[in-house]
Amino acid sequence: MRGLSAGRVCLALLATLLGTCRLAEGGCQGKCCPGTDRSCTATDWRMDRVYGTCYCDDTCQRTKDCCFDHPTVCPAQSCVVSQWSHWSGCAEKCRPAMRVRRRQVEQQARNSPDICPPLEERAGCMDYLGHQGAHCTPTRGPALITAAEYGAGRPKYDLYGEPLDPGYCVEFKMESLSPHCTVENRHHTRWMQYLREGYTVCVACQPPAMRNHSRGCQGDGTASDRDTLLQWQAVGNPRCRGTWKRLQRQERCACPQVHSFVFI
Repeated sequence: MRGLSAGRVCLALLATLLGTCRLAEGGCQGKCCPGTDRSCTATDWRMDRVYGTCYCDDTCQRTKDCCFDHPTVCPAQSCVVSQWSHWSGCAEKCRPAMRVRRRQVEQQARNSPDICPPLEERAGCMDYLGHQGAHCTPTRGPALITAAEYGAGRPKYDLYGEPLDPGYCVEFKMESLSPHCTVENRHHTRWMQYLREGYTVCVACQPPAMRNHSRGCQGDGTASDRDTLLQWQAVGNPRCRGTWKRLQRQERCACPQVHSFVFI
């Protein structure tokens, strides 16, 4: 009996020092619970080397009260998602609209408090071909702009494989903008947070936004002097709008990575 008692004391000491010894009926074996489940408990050594009630749910890593064997018995698995689909077409033709792309969950997160990333993205766009196939570039109204990344998806060659006009860039000084630009936090509108009063922005004019007959983009200020206040509007959030003044035109675009946009 004395030998048995001494053995139990030894086991308890080892668990305290190393955190690797389980008492009968303890630990997370067979008790890995998804999400937050405060009934998913055991009586055993915790990871902070305190003996008592410990937890085996996904959030115990965050609350720091997991049973000592939780990392090995319930290993964390991150959410795995597929690649993005191709962008859809614009929801409407010949006017500012929205496009969408999606991805799917391939493996749900397990034994982890992390959640899956967004499965859908939206972005402003404009389709320049009408229902009859006619070109319909707008000729009046404010300059319509969106994130510079939108230009990366534009065609660089025509139907015959000939390179399209690379376009040009225009620098503007931002004079004013509505408060709706800075409070937006949806994924497809975060680029609008780079719009700031007093900043110099660079906007690219590229096909198909470039009009064939004038080789210009709507609202680029070609016919205006430096003191003329011009109107602009963000595609994707029509309440984000403001004024700017044209500074100069770059025949070869050299826009910085931030504060760069495209006419749409």
